[in-house]
Amino acid sequence: MASSPSLAGRAASAAQAKGLGRYFPFTRWLFNYRREDLPSDLVAGIVTAIMLIPQSMAYAQLAGLPPQIGLYASVVPLIIYALLGTSGQLSVGPVAITSLLVFSGVSTLAEPGSARYVELVLLLALMVGVVKLLLGVFRLGVILNFISHPVLAAFTTASALIIAAGQLKYILGYSIAGPHIYDILYNAVVGLGMTNPVTLTIGVASIAMLLFFRKKLRPILQKAGLNPLAVTLIVSGAPLVTVLLGSIVTWALRLDQTAGVAVVGSIPAGLSPLSWPSPNVADAQALMPAAAAIILVSVVESIAVAKALASKRREAIDPNQELVALGAANIAAGLFSGYPVTGGFARSVVNYQAGAITGLASLVTAGGIALILLFFTPLFYFLPQAVLAATVIVAVFGLVDLKEPAHIAQANRSDAATWGITFAAVLLLGIEAGIFVGVGVSLALYLWRTSRPHIAVVGQIGESEVYRNILRYDVKTWPHVVAVRVDESLYFANTRYLEDELLRIVAERPEVKHLVLIGSAINFIDSSALHTLEALIQSLRDAGVQLHLAEIKGPVMDGLKRAHFVDKLGTEHIHLTTHQAMQALECA
Repeated sequence: MASSPSLAGRAASAAQAKGLGRYFPFTRWLFNYRREDLPSDLVAGIVTAIMLIPQSMAYAQLAGLPPQIGLYASVVPLIIYALLGTSGQLSVGPVAITSLLVFSGVSTLAEPGSARYVELVLLLALMVGVVKLLLGVFRLGVILNFISHPVLAAFTTASALIIAAGQLKYILGYSIAGPHIYDILYNAVVGLGMTNPVTLTIGVASIAMLLFFRKKLRPILQKAGLNPLAVTLIVSGAPLVTVLLGSIVTWALRLDQTAGVAVVGSIPAGLSPLSWPSPNVADAQALMPAAAAIILVSVVESIAVAKALASKRREAIDPNQELVALGAANIAAGLFSGYPVTGGFARSVVNYQAGAITGLASLVTAGGIALILLFFTPLFYFLPQAVLAATVIVAVFGLVDLKEPAHIAQANRSDAATWGITFAAVLLLGIEAGIFVGVGVSLALYLWRTSRPHIAVVGQIGESEVYRNILRYDVKTWPHVVAVRVDESLYFANTRYLEDELLRIVAERPEVKHLVLIGSAINFIDSSALHTLEALIQSLRDAGVQLHLAEIKGPVMDGLKRAHFVDKLGTEHIHLTTHQAMQALECA
């Protein structure tokens, strides 16, 4: 008898934990943490921290911010995501494309690096965070599906090229200005005579070293028989090794003084200070396009990465809770002197490969960055800006995928057009305008494509119950009945086309007495389409033709019944299958 309350109590506790875990996902793994997972999470957290240290400073430079702000953005936001996110492998922090979007959106309003610039960046982080949080709370993440794969692929490739071009000023050692990539490249060529040879040497050597670590080192270490975890640790630590080597060489030879090599300089020690940007309606309106672009790109990328990694572990994530976590992380970035953050693809993959199981890995990563801020920032005083630029260039090198447009073109020509237009728009108009042009074009092409749905006249294959397109198969048809399949849902944009096509098909067949409309591909019928179908009933009756429906899905039929369309058509004109319709009309 004594065991029953104990079992009931445990069941109640489990139910309570499950309910709590819906809103605070960290409780799922914290209350049931397995001791054997601890080594994996610790190692993954350390490996990711080693990778994140140079990346966060480099991406801050890309965003037009002091390097410490990149480190700030990698502490509290990472902690918040670890507590609220549903992925144990997603690593949140600064990423290249978000950094570029920050620079593009804020540099037109203030001088990069100035106090005003930093304040606007903090406001931007808050705006991004609040919108993401609201999208998650109200479960509106579905609206982000409007950014298609071709748009995202083209935007990513074009942005990577823009990012690489923007780093030329640090590699060559002289100022290269320009609002667009073609301006930057032109000014770079014109000013080649001002190149600092030492800076160029450092930049090129850093790129070569990073590419070697990235492309060649892993196979060498694997062939040597090293443990996979050790290989991941060594390869992931390559950027930090490059940073330390560059700093040591510059310090030893005093290249900042003797050769004019630009260095990072003094980085304030200590954890990220609290910040509160002064909200301003005019500033918020000016930052809205940048915020919208960051939300579109970062959320799609983050959730896609989280889903991919979760599937490898046969786990699942909650997209709306991910939005809440990412929103809270960005709000934290705005309140703790950071800038907009998102889940990084390469970093998350390293986190996964290093063995991350729960959010504890991200907490360890945040702790590692915090230790750097507290005790080791003087080590980066002599870090050449060219090394950070090299880190960015190599990081975005993998984002350039020139094979993707050919693959997209093989699948769908309109998607290929979307890719091309988006790519050109990003390069010619800028990244914010480019992505909105891409989204607009993809939606316009979708409306155009669905406004002219594929309509097929079908016939019976042999004596079977299968009916296929008369243009593709050897089928049997009947002079007094025509069966037509519409391969699209019916809505306001395609109702006129549908009506014209059906009346044309009937007009071409004077002997037809029955038109069977097959709805196997129709998922919904809106009020405009319903009105057209009602008018079509009368138009066909005036021509001596009866309209029949076949293979209408349950939810669609429910809507037709609520609208009293079934009463107008007659239940005897509605058939479960095409074959039954043909049997009723004495055709099969």
